[in-house]
Amino acid sequence: MEQYEPDRLSPAQVAAMRRSLRNGRAALSRRSLLRASAGGALAVGGAGTLSACGIPAAGKTEGEVSSDDHSAKEKTVSFSNWTEYMDVDESEKHHPTLDAFTERTGIKVKYTEDINDNVEFFGKIKPQLAAGQDTGRDLICVTDWLAARLIRLGWVQKLDPANLPNAYANLSSQFRSPDWDPGRSYSYVWQGISTVIAYNKKALDGVEVKTVSDLLDNPKLKGRVGFLSEMRDSIGMTLLDMGKDPGDFTADDYDAAIARIQKAVDKGQIRRFTGNDYTSDLSSGDFAACIAWAGDVVQLKADSPDIDFVIPDSGYMTSTDNLMVPNKARHKTNAERLIDYYYEPKAAAELAAYINYVCPVDGVKEELAKIDEGAANNPLIIPDKAMAAKSRAFRSLSSKEETEFETKFAKLTGA
Repeated sequence: MEQYEPDRLSPAQVAAMRRSLRNGRAALSRRSLLRASAGGALAVGGAGTLSACGIPAAGKTEGEVSSDDHSAKEKTVSFSNWTEYMDVDESEKHHPTLDAFTERTGIKVKYTEDINDNVEFFGKIKPQLAAGQDTGRDLICVTDWLAARLIRLGWVQKLDPANLPNAYANLSSQFRSPDWDPGRSYSYVWQGISTVIAYNKKALDGVEVKTVSDLLDNPKLKGRVGFLSEMRDSIGMTLLDMGKDPGDFTADDYDAAIARIQKAVDKGQIRRFTGNDYTSDLSSGDFAACIAWAGDVVQLKADSPDIDFVIPDSGYMTSTDNLMVPNKARHKTNAERLIDYYYEPKAAAELAAYINYVCPVDGVKEELAKIDEGAANNPLIIPDKAMAAKSRAFRSLSSKEETEFETKFAKLTGA
């Protein structure tokens, strides 16, 4: 088990955090950005929030710390999630799937959109977790790398398979056994996040783009290519293009990928590294092609016939946001029932129809077709077997690797 020490972020890790807060997922939810709805900056905890927080080193942290489960007597569950990551009705005041869960089970869901960024959220919950205290949350949704760290620290509870029959049966095979949680003992996928190549047909003007090599090397695209400011996405796609597995690569492989992208930067091939803001560049044609998140592409394609995507033969990157029960949660069983509910095809379809991310639930296509046939046939939402087979995940990194790799990536991007 990983030993807990107060976080002292390296300059590279701080730079990565700021990139995420400025341009990445924390800047605006992707759906919010594309709908041009709620704007403005999200609250930023800053580097101070992420430092020691006054907590002494805890040595080896006691793992899987449960508390008395009050689920039977207290029909409630507290669920923390990302902004705009849940279906809403036309009034934007109610969440139909959550309401249906409550109506069926009698369990009231205290649903809070208080996750803007993984690092910032970790800063919120780590004081209580390090002290062995209840966070006030029964269910949280965090991205795979943070989920891995919470498991290593022993700060989340092992899930009871008896309460998760739908989840166990219906989890898509491509998500079943990540290296950080083999067999999904501590987590289940909320949604998948795929990284693909997107392009603007009009801006390409007949130029063919099928691979990351096309982005990096074709002189006809010079100055009109975008890469993501998220290290795992840009490096992962480049590793795949080089014939390397992002789930099993060496430090030398990483350095080779950095050098490959650096060459394109030096010759002016890459216009810039972006977060969510690549969507405007792609729509306007400033980017002829770019590395992109599939959830954005679904929305952009709906708005413009010029926008399309390609899955390279070499494969594509997929990360996940994951549901977990923190230590000392008061309502573990209720949380497990809520997880299992979203692995019922009907509930999963209603969620997928609204948020347009990769649905992790097998058997959802038929139900989704009743709501939105286009979404049901969209491989960016419901990957077919051929596409799922090309999916790759970035391997877990040690703390030392995280610092070294982010330092090199920050230098590459000029962050």
